[in-house]
Amino acid sequence: MLDRLTGYKQIAVATEDHHKTTFTCPYSMFAFRRIPYGLCNAPATFQQCIMAILTNMVEKIVEIFMDDFSIFGDSYDIFLSNLAKVLKKCEETNIALN
Repeated sequence: MLDRLTGYKQIAVATEDHHKTTFTCPYSMFAFRRIPYGLCNAPATFQQCIMAILTNMVEKIVEIFMDDFSIFGDSYDIFLSNLAKVLKKCEETNIALN
């Protein structure tokens, strides 16, 4: 199983939506530039992003649940081949993995 490193934080918040993530502290106001954990739409947005990236592989060689990828194959050699495909796609799209 592969695990996405820092999960949602790899997905940028659109510039025009930064104000929606604004929070205050005693000395200043801040807005997130990346999707923080706890934002109500973060899990759905994250899942849609990953599904779009690996769309042609889902249910064929990989299953995705939140930030975890389960890769499978009928034999060890097929599994290794499938793993290489998923890792290549992750590398092409700059997905960091744990």
